[in-house]
Amino acid sequence: MKAMITKIEPLGTGTGKIVYSTNDSEDILRFSKAETLELFKSSGVIIFRGFGVTPMLMKTFSEKISSSFIGDPIKISIDSDNFVKLVEFDTNAIPPHADYAFTPFRPDVIWFCCTEAPVEGGETLFWDGVQIWKEMSKDTKQLFMEKKIKFSWASFLLEHLNEVTFLGETLDDAKPILDKFEGLSYQINEDSTLSAKYTCSAVVKTKSGNQDAFANDILGGYKALGDEDFEDGSKLPNEVADEIQKLYDKFTQEISWQAGDLVMMDNWRFTHGRRELNKDNQRKLFTVLTKLSLD
Repeated sequence: MKAMITKIEPLGTGTGKIVYSTNDSEDILRFSKAETLELFKSSGVIIFRGFGVTPMLMKTFSEKISSSFIGDPIKISIDSDNFVKLVEFDTNAIPPHADYAFTPFRPDVIWFCCTEAPVEGGETLFWDGVQIWKEMSKDTKQLFMEKKIKFSWASFLLEHLNEVTFLGETLDDAKPILDKFEGLSYQINEDSTLSAKYTCSAVVKTKSGNQDAFANDILGGYKALGDEDFEDGSKLPNEVADEIQKLYDKFTQEISWQAGDLVMMDNWRFTHGRRELNKDNQRKLFTVLTKLSLD
């Protein structure tokens, strides 16, 4: 990548990188899978800036780099395959979360591209789970090493789950596949929807570097439904929630968008969120979720 691009700068104060185009006509598809993954492994998050990336170009480039797509039935699709999604559906601030970390179908990489940048507000925020874990107190680390967190989700149609990961044409087809996912228990409701509980560790291995990272949804917008945070039925202690929030406040990084930006982010290392959007100052952000093979 260095032979092709003359300018690579740090993104904020962490491991992330910004890769700049050398001219207005440079095509992002010139980057090979090998050189892109080499930079991704060391950084975990990359902004490609100045390449004029569109949502469909993001799809083409991410397909070149990734092993497969993962759908997102929650968001609005703009392509016939239902993989390219519009991010915005409201203007609220969004707390730290890793996409689909409340399921066993978690994507490896989140891709974002911006077609219209806001003049003010609407920055995408992100947090390095490796850094958060390193700075966490010994007692809190011990809590999360001893206890798994629990998420509940209800009334999912099979056709919607099939957008995330294909389970089969019928519920009978889906059962043997669902049974293989560790930590997942489910029931089929009378209306043929699925309800499930999923337990997992709050500490995961990064896709880029195999490091321990506190990257999950325990404080996010997709937090467990109900009154239980842990598998044993207990709640997250207030003092632990306060410690986590203080770490997030201390180590917040941000992306101030420019039109044409493309972001590639490790969904096993980083959590992300958003500052509140000004209703009169909209942005247009699109996303694709993918699985990745680094072999």
